[in-house]
Amino acid sequence: MSSRPFRASPLGRVAAALTVAVVGGVLAGCANDDPLAEQYRAGDDKGFIAADGLRVVEIPADERGEPVAFSGELDTGGTVSDTDFDDEVLVVNFWYAACGPCRAEAPALEEAYTSFEGEDVAFLGINTTDSAGTALAFAETYKITYPSVLASVTPEVKLAFAEATPISATPTTLVLDTEGRVAARIIGQLQDASVLETLVSDALAESS
Repeated sequence: MSSRPFRASPLGRVAAALTVAVVGGVLAGCANDDPLAEQYRAGDDKGFIAADGLRVVEIPADERGEPVAFSGELDTGGTVSDTDFDDEVLVVNFWYAACGPCRAEAPALEEAYTSFEGEDVAFLGINTTDSAGTALAFAETYKITYPSVLASVTPEVKLAFAEATPISATPTTLVLDTEGRVAARIIGQLQDASVLETLVSDALAESS
């Protein structure tokens, strides 16, 4: 049996990425307090809060809930469902065009998306309020190349995710494992692609 290289614990890897990414200051914009904040303040060892207020939590595989079953209409036309991402790690970002932090984090999301080209990783936005025209204009302005589900057309998509994990702030980014279960949560503006890349890499490593 070949020896495996040492890997830092998932939370330690995320904390290290956050340390590199955080410049300081206070997170401004749409992300409001939610029940997770109390868990973190209580010392939940699955969570990490960066100096700028970004909240990150990884969920151990044996503590994850059921796979998220969802479907919805895309801003690019057509429909999508959870079955389209079988055996892939899926990143789901909740956003809307008028949200300042959503605009600020868009380049980091696209950077993370392109960094996994050719791997079993997919990205999907959930636009919580906008029309297709507004969502597509946002994608063109910020050069986002993955599609988004329009919750304004198929509002049940928000309920599907809310039943699996708290979605009480925008932006929120989820990482689903290859079984479709929520493996990680980022609450607030993603400051740097490396944080998300670390979470996705951890989820990918589970299936290798």
